[in-house]
Amino acid sequence: MPTLRRTQTIYVTFDPFLSTHGAVLLHFNEFLEALDEAQFPCIWLTGRTRAQLDEPRRRLGHNDPFIGESGCGVYLPEDYFHLKSGNTIRLGRFTCIPVAKPQPAAAEALEELSTDLGVAAVSLRSLSPRELSQNTGLPAGEAEQIRMRDFDELFFFAGATESDIAKFANEAKTRGLTLQNLGSFWSLSVGADYAKCVRELGALYDRALRYHALRVGLAVTPTADTTQAVNSDPRLKSLAAACDRTLFLAERRAPSRIEPSDADEDKQEFEEEVDEAMDLEAGEDGDEKKDLEAKEEVRDIDDATDETYSSTSEIAPLPRRSISQHPSHNLFQLHSPDVWENVLAAILERR
Repeated sequence: MPTLRRTQTIYVTFDPFLSTHGAVLLHFNEFLEALDEAQFPCIWLTGRTRAQLDEPRRRLGHNDPFIGESGCGVYLPEDYFHLKSGNTIRLGRFTCIPVAKPQPAAAEALEELSTDLGVAAVSLRSLSPRELSQNTGLPAGEAEQIRMRDFDELFFFAGATESDIAKFANEAKTRGLTLQNLGSFWSLSVGADYAKCVRELGALYDRALRYHALRVGLAVTPTADTTQAVNSDPRLKSLAAACDRTLFLAERRAPSRIEPSDADEDKQEFEEEVDEAMDLEAGEDGDEKKDLEAKEEVRDIDDATDETYSSTSEIAPLPRRSISQHPSHNLFQLHSPDVWENVLAAILERR
């Protein structure tokens, strides 16, 4: 096991930072390097399989544990911990703490559920190599890694309505199954739970360090409304529940709620007056003196408006600064150029 000198472990929802074809996105590798330098273990939370992660882990130098197949199990590199959890199984080069039941439990549960409800669910395991490649958009070799699963079963609905899917989800919950929407496909498992995975791994870190290692979650959300994101996504809810602190990376900014100022309204009125004056000018061929006077009046109005509006603009950033000091100090803009510097600074503040 690597030497652990810090008190924080970082749990990252990893899939948004790796493309389907394995390219690292959003400079995530720079963040990993910074965590490595700070000696903070980084645990990936992913829907991918251990086969899919072999190459990215080698390329990024990731030697810490990861939570795979959407919370089905904790995968520990060989000899990472000298102390082992009571319930482990060997999967390839990893010692795994299973949280969900291993295959074929999920495959059998999917077939039974689909048959009982009459809702067509096509598992990736049932596809031919050609069909699998077509449905995933990947070369045959990479596509094959997707269905080399230890715990969960990936599938898609064939001709199902929203009502069918809702009925399927309700029945899965009744039967104690975990159904997750992964975007292109769905995942069904018998007992996947991100929170339990984090707690199992966190307990091992605590035992190894002989004190509580703070658990910091780092999750990508669609918008800056983190409360809604957590409540609508069971995975984020589980992560937030299991961590001592959760940092959020918003893909989109929240819509501005700043009401138009009086200066904004005045400027609009003045601009309307300008338009009227210019229309009058275009419609009259006579008196040039009146035209010049109208233009001068328009300029005076415009200059006064710009001066007022400029002074208002100078104080406009103040509400933004006050917002950044709100309890959302754990919220960051994912596409900000200095996002990783800010996230790392927030983590280091809580050593």
